Amino acid sequence: MKKLLKKLKYLENLERLKIAKENQRLLEIKIFNLKKKRNNTRIIDLSKINTTKVSIFTKGKVKNLETGECIYYTLVPETESNIKKLKISIYTPIAKGLIGKKIGEIAHIKLPNNKFVNLKILKLKLDKEDYTDS
Repeated sequence: MKKLLKKLKYLENLERLKIAKENQRLLEIKIFNLKKKRNNTRIIDLSKINTTKVSIFTKGKVKNLETGECIYYTLVPETESNIKKLKISIYTPIAKGLIGKKIGEIAHIKLPNNKFVNLKILKLKLDKEDYTDS
């Protein structure tokens, strides 16, 4: 009976050890990804961002020339994108099509569904709202 109890405890401990090792592995992956993100982080001086053309952290008003709808957007790093707040990643097709455009220019953008959208740049400003100490 004692041998059986020892064997059961051993098996329980072995299972706990396997779970702990898996948890450790997952934490090491998270740490690796955080270090990678930290090493790729850059500080951007908002005062040096050119607001005469679309770039990262610019808030713009565009008009869809097909529908007539106007929308405000802000181009942000991928990690800060939030569609509900109209913050779109600089890596999206729309952002890629808008980057570098000036007020009055039209961006002809191919979407992932192979359709095209034509957006006219109406306004541009620097979106400092979320990026400055208040």
